[in-house]
Amino acid sequence: MTTVDDPGTESTIPFGPLAIGYDDTVLRPRPWTAVQARWAASLLRTLPAGPVLELCSGAGHIGLLAVHGSGRTLVGVDASPAACRWLQRNAQSNGVRVDVRRARLDEALRPDERFPLVVADPPWVPHDEVGRYPEDPLLAIDGGADGLDLARACVDVAAAHLMPAGALLLQLGSVEQAERLGPHGRRAGLGEEGRRVVPGRGVVVCLRPG
Repeated sequence: MTTVDDPGTESTIPFGPLAIGYDDTVLRPRPWTAVQARWAASLLRTLPAGPVLELCSGAGHIGLLAVHGSGRTLVGVDASPAACRWLQRNAQSNGVRVDVRRARLDEALRPDERFPLVVADPPWVPHDEVGRYPEDPLLAIDGGADGLDLARACVDVAAAHLMPAGALLLQLGSVEQAERLGPHGRRAGLGEEGRRVVPGRGVVVCLRPG
C-alpha cells in the first residue's frame, strides 16, 4: 500500500475498513471525515429503505463508508470527471453498488427521485483563501466568495429530494459557517437537528425536513 502524493502518482489510503484510491486530480481523503461517514451509517439503521445520495462525492470515501455493509446503493454526484472515475473504481474495489453521475448538482437527479439520506462534503474554502492549499485541486476546494456557494446548492438539492423522514449530513469548515448557513437551510425547509465538531478540522451538521 502506498500513500505517496507525488504528482500523477496513484495512491491508496485506509478509510475505516475500506481502501480508497486517489491521485492529485482529486482531493486527498482526510481521515477525520470518517466522522461524517460513521454518523451516516448510524442514521441508516433507522431511516427508510432506499439508496443514499452523495453530493460533491470526490473519490467517494465518505459515501462508500456510509453504505458499506448496508446493502444500499450509493448515488454519487460530482462535476469532475476525475472524481467520477475514482468513485467508480473505489466502489468496485470495495464491493459497493454505485450509480455515478457526472453532472452539476442541479442537473443530476430526476424530479421524482427521493432519498432517505444525503451526505455532502462540498468545497467550503472562500475563494480568496484557496491559495493556502496549493496541493488541492481548485475545483474541490473553491466554495465561492464566502465559501458557502456549493453548500447552499447542496441544501437546495437535499430539500428537493429528501424523503419526509430523511436527513442531510453536510460537512463545513467551521461552526461559523454552519451558523451562517442556518437561515438558508430554514428557508429551504430544513432545520438543524445536531452537529459534530472536529476541533481544528471542521463540522458536520445534520439537517432534517420540517
